[in-house]
Amino acid sequence: MVESLRSLKGQFLIAMPGLKDPNFYRTVTFMTEHNAHGAMGIVINRVHPKIRAKMVFDALKIAPGTDISRVPVHGGGPVRPNEIFILHEAPFEWKNSVMITPSVALSNSRDIIEAIAAGESPENFLVALGSAGWGSGQLERELHDNTWITSAGSAEIIFSLSVDTRWEAAIRALGIDPEQLSDMAGSA
Repeated sequence: MVESLRSLKGQFLIAMPGLKDPNFYRTVTFMTEHNAHGAMGIVINRVHPKIRAKMVFDALKIAPGTDISRVPVHGGGPVRPNEIFILHEAPFEWKNSVMITPSVALSNSRDIIEAIAAGESPENFLVALGSAGWGSGQLERELHDNTWITSAGSAEIIFSLSVDTRWEAAIRALGIDPEQLSDMAGSA
């Protein structure tokens, strides 16, 4: 039975090596909501394999006013795969911005997307298509089964480290050597 809920909003959900689901293998998910009704997060260490920023802006009929070729589009998760989510630092004045931590917000309104296209975005941001989601009690069961470990969310890991180093960095931030983690999931 699941004990009292401790919200993971603002924390990292780090996939254990034994999690072989291709949607989440070696992922770091920044949790944007977690309550009795379920949980939501954005995978921060997967660049979308096929979609580029220009394709997103073209689909939205937004003409880029700056070079957007260096703006990666992340695969934020398998839920709502066509919905755009922006994790960002200050400023936080965009429509529909939700503060996740004192330094990171989640937005998905057209005004921030237009600002990114115009080169007027927050200095640090991450564009994602889709999100990760769990129904009521689902994430708690997965945590009980040692599918995931959690750590404090870090704007530095989200915005400053290269995508391919974020999983290892999130684990090392816990004082754990990733090589020492077991590929086996489960609980004793």
